[in-house]
Amino acid sequence: MISVKLVIFGFIGLLFSIGMIDASFAHTTVEVEQYHIEAGWGIEPPVVGIRNDIVFKITEPGETEGSYKGVTNVFRNVEATAMYGGAAKKIDINSDPRPGYYFSPIIPTKTGGYIMNLQGDIRGTIIDIKIPVEDVEPTAVLDFPPTSNEGTADITALKNALLSLQQDVSKLQSGETSVSSDGGAAYDFAIFGLSIAAAAIVLAIIALVKRK
Repeated sequence: MISVKLVIFGFIGLLFSIGMIDASFAHTTVEVEQYHIEAGWGIEPPVVGIRNDIVFKITEPGETEGSYKGVTNVFRNVEATAMYGGAAKKIDINSDPRPGYYFSPIIPTKTGGYIMNLQGDIRGTIIDIKIPVEDVEPTAVLDFPPTSNEGTADITALKNALLSLQQDVSKLQSGETSVSSDGGAAYDFAIFGLSIAAAAIVLAIIALVKRK
């Protein structure tokens, strides 16, 4: 039981100490035959409740090798749909003054991942693709000064975990909990492992406090 706690708490502590980083897509490019179709947010990071734009950049090879040029009038025959979970909404696309650039105003109302679904054809090339865009973040990424209770729950949970580890150490020292039959070496190893886990949790608490 103690070894299981050791692994769990140590892993949790390390995750918090390095700051669990969420994956994000940012701008994503998909190739459909000769066309490069890029989608993303106009303002990054996107924040819930704040007006933004879904932007598209659609290019094709230019006249010289390695060059690309913008494709115009793409959304004359292509329909765009914003998708979030089970919800979907067709969006109107506006043309940017720059050839190949397009945008659609949107206010994201929920945090998490959004997907742009494009269906139709570009000059006879069938388009039927789904492009994930960067996750929408909570307002906390822009809040200043941060709220006083931000991170409190995380710190409390880590403190509770540290207290549990300290109790396990006390049980080992008092002989209430049995380690194994190999005597002192097993005892020393258990204490060492618990100490590492406790140190990781302490570092995680310090990191969270500094981020407040």
